[in-house]
Amino acid sequence: AVISVILFHADFQFFAGGFIGVDIFFFISGYLISKIILTKLKDKNFSLLEFYERRTRRILPALFVMMIILLPFAFYIMLPSELLKFSKSITFISGFVSNFLFCKESGYFEAESTLKPFLHTWSLAVEEQFYIIFPISLIILSFFKKYWTIIFIVTIFFVSLFISEIGWRLKPDANFFLAPFRV
Repeated sequence: AVISVILFHADFQFFAGGFIGVDIFFFISGYLISKIILTKLKDKNFSLLEFYERRTRRILPALFVMMIILLPFAFYIMLPSELLKFSKSITFISGFVSNFLFCKESGYFEAESTLKPFLHTWSLAVEEQFYIIFPISLIILSFFKKYWTIIFIVTIFFVSLFISEIGWRLKPDANFFLAPFRV
């Protein structure tokens, strides 16, 4: 998944659809997180606080280091108008909603996107949005019979697949950047 994304960004034509690597990552991550949550719920030892604490320890240090490293370069290289956009992206990143900002501003594949040092955080935002909604949904469903969880997951899968299939034609930027199309 990672190699296909890297080769895509390196302009290897064979990997022109390399962004599929992000979807592969989302699929694998979603599977692993689901397995962890469902196993712990079954064993009656799932803690939402512990879950979020583990995600925080895994994601935030690298994110903050990257943001801190890029700040001096931004001040030195960017024009004031670019610096404003840069600062706005930091604000959205901090709230794990940068995917909404980048969706609204421009597409991932447009020329202007190469001037956005935090553009790649859209996928992190989608992942974090999943981490907020999905575990809470599974906790609620754990109070019901197991088949309701299966029905929920299968329904979400088909609804997301359906809106994604429509989305790439009608709203390609939203289809790329927003969580409902990626579930």
